[in-house]
Amino acid sequence: MSEVTVIIPNYNGIKYIKDCLDSLAAQTMEADIIVVDNASEDGSREVVRNYDNVRLIELEQNFGFCRAVNEGIRVTKTKYVILLNNDTKAEPEFVEELYKAIDAHDDTFSVAAKMLQMNAPEKIDSAGDLYCALGWAFSLGKDRSRAGYEKESVIFSACGGAAIYRRALFEQIGYFDELHFTYLEDVDVGYRARIMGYVNRYTPKAVVYHAGSGTTGSRYNPFKVRLASRNSWYVIYKNMPALQILLNLPFFIIGFGLKAVFFILKGFGREYLSGMKRGYLMCVAGRKYPYDRRFIKNYCRIQLELWLNMLRRITG
Repeated sequence: MSEVTVIIPNYNGIKYIKDCLDSLAAQTMEADIIVVDNASEDGSREVVRNYDNVRLIELEQNFGFCRAVNEGIRVTKTKYVILLNNDTKAEPEFVEELYKAIDAHDDTFSVAAKMLQMNAPEKIDSAGDLYCALGWAFSLGKDRSRAGYEKESVIFSACGGAAIYRRALFEQIGYFDELHFTYLEDVDVGYRARIMGYVNRYTPKAVVYHAGSGTTGSRYNPFKVRLASRNSWYVIYKNMPALQILLNLPFFIIGFGLKAVFFILKGFGREYLSGMKRGYLMCVAGRKYPYDRRFIKNYCRIQLELWLNMLRRITG
């Protein structure tokens, strides 16, 4: 039996899904494959049906990334699950290297792959996610040379676009929060793992090429800006105890203020401010991760990392 299942959320991915599935067919390690389709209308579901070794789960409407991957995780029984965006092409050793990286460390919840930009493969798209005291999540190495990210490392959280997870831990940590819909849900689940003492890692040996914004359309667009802004507040509210929020409040004011100026200059000021308002309402309606004093050392470690990542971000 396979020890790994690859789960691909799909929404109108006709431009990419065939190349993605073809790359998985050429892997050096066998894996089960599940595509969870969010009611696509572009013919991509029909493409998936042509692959006899791929299980297709068809949802009745577009529930977003979180619901789609949760549906896939819940139906699989393998030890590990890989989440993979539909706008990717994986190197033949991708599954095997992710498997080896997580299987070697019992304390590890997730391992991020080296994501390269499909149209500029010499550049990093993501080498894992970092999170900082400004309330910002950012992709490690974004737009930098791939040559600088050849060492395995510990990261804050894995980018859900190409990462492997220890499936059983979702029962302990909780699944992807479907209130996010998409964006920052991977930071949220990685944050929860960190609170409970688990580790998230990055391996450069598992390589995948990522088109980027294959579903939403561009790096900056109204939908993405609005949801990312909204979800940024929810990550803070959900995972930080009240005292930690107060400790970081001055940094949050600076961080969100700078982002507001940035998006106003980009022409997305209304969307960003709308997202901030929705984020407040989301915190009122959402679920706060319960504080557990048994993990006080983990909270302290995370806080130190937030400050260090802030300095790292500011200094470049």
